[in-house]
Amino acid sequence: MRVLVTGGGTGGHVNPALAIANTIKKNIPDAEIAFVGTVRGLENQLVPKAGYKLYHVDVRGIRRSLSLYNIRSLWLAAVSPMKAKKIIKEFKPDLVVGTGGYVSWPILVAASRMKIPTAVHESNAVPGLAVRKLVPYVDRIFTNFAVSAEMLGKSGKVMQVGCPMLGEFGNISREDARKQLGIPFDSKYIVSFGGSLGAAAMNDMAIELMRDYVSANKNVRYTHATGGDHFESVNERFLDEGLDKYENIELLQYIYDMPLRMAAADIIISRAGAITISELARQRKAAILIPSPNVTDDQQTKNAKALADIGGACMIREHELVNGKICKEVASLLEDRARREAMEKAIAGFAPLDSNKLIFDELMRLAEKK
Repeated sequence: MRVLVTGGGTGGHVNPALAIANTIKKNIPDAEIAFVGTVRGLENQLVPKAGYKLYHVDVRGIRRSLSLYNIRSLWLAAVSPMKAKKIIKEFKPDLVVGTGGYVSWPILVAASRMKIPTAVHESNAVPGLAVRKLVPYVDRIFTNFAVSAEMLGKSGKVMQVGCPMLGEFGNISREDARKQLGIPFDSKYIVSFGGSLGAAAMNDMAIELMRDYVSANKNVRYTHATGGDHFESVNERFLDEGLDKYENIELLQYIYDMPLRMAAADIIISRAGAITISELARQRKAAILIPSPNVTDDQQTKNAKALADIGGACMIREHELVNGKICKEVASLLEDRARREAMEKAIAGFAPLDSNKLIFDELMRLAEKK
């Protein structure tokens, strides 16, 4: 079997694409898999590292303004399926799978026109422009959230499967994780992060939480990852506040063992990207979500709200992080085990037991129809 996978720009598109590719390779070891991305996206780092060939098309997103950039973007959107067709003719795939983002558009449109089975996965609660425009073309639309289906019409193409994931999320127990990390079973453990690069608001929140709450509660352990762009400045504040003297507080640049840390935690504080939410759901973790206000279409707020509306998470917007709100919310949640358990049960509904297998099985059905 030969499979062409497309989805790029950010980790939110690339990682699900890699998870799908790896699942296919695991089940069909001799499968030939290649990716299509742009020259600018994160796929240029992650895809070759994973051992897959990477083709490129020149396409870019549409901004909410009338500009020369948008004129060129529209022109590229019109001509890029021709480049995509050449790639498809060269690779000769039996199946083409996308994970959203503007690079999915030309590849899936071209494949559809060439009568090759196609599928696209949407991680976000509110489908992006590319996925909405692909509805008439693709054979199957996988969604992470149930609410997404209502926004994609009633074509019968939509199938909620959760989000395909890399790594060991959901496969480590709280007890085993704490044993490996050396965290006492009777202590409370909080983990927070703001993405690989980091976010100023998340780091400000962390310093406040360390200083005003965790430092005074020795039975609470806290790990925060600043992100690559912020570690030096945040660490300077960390030292200035004297927070380095507390053994129950840990400041890191990155969290490399995230599945382990999440499994051990009582509360996760994070942004509300679709992949993070899927990881939280797979781990059944109570979470405080602080959505980024700088994401296209305000997707993170929509993701967080979808969870908050069913009691699966607590949502705090950046502008609400005042007057000790984060400390009050953390204290309330740590002291209320019943509330945490209710949140864990609610968020678990966003993660089918094996999203990767559900997607793989359906892709094989599509391929067989050919």
